[in-house]
Amino acid sequence: MKNFTITDQPIHIEEVVGKVIHPHAGAINTFIGTVRELTKGKKTLFLQYEAYVSMAEKKLAQIGEEIEQKWPEARTAITHRIGRLEISDVAVVLAVSTPHRADSYEASRYAIERIKEIVPIWKKEHWEDGEAWIGDQKEQVAYPTGKPEGITYD
Repeated sequence: MKNFTITDQPIHIEEVVGKVIHPHAGAINTFIGTVRELTKGKKTLFLQYEAYVSMAEKKLAQIGEEIEQKWPEARTAITHRIGRLEISDVAVVLAVSTPHRADSYEASRYAIERIKEIVPIWKKEHWEDGEAWIGDQKEQVAYPTGKPEGITYD
């Protein structure tokens, strides 16, 4: 059972949470990212997520390792979905267990921010009046051709 996964299938939240259950854990924090209908005043119809899957899974595992360094007793699982997602579909689920709740909250926030910083996943937004590749997840680099350019992923 892999703790860090990219999938084109619906994500089962309890399955992700089940990967971090541990007798020493007093807290499990989950984050569930969903597709919202309105972004910056535009009505979204659906999103198309794409990724360099093997590199994305390696980067998700790297985030898990970073969390273990910062919070040594933490256990982390992250699943991100790719493909066409409708409004309210679950795009990402992450779960972090720790002995105490404060660490669980902090590690969870750390994980989602790191996903946006380092994991090669990008999306195309489809609106009522058009569509556009959004670029990196922090929306700082545009991907007009639909994928990152000048970046080599093995």
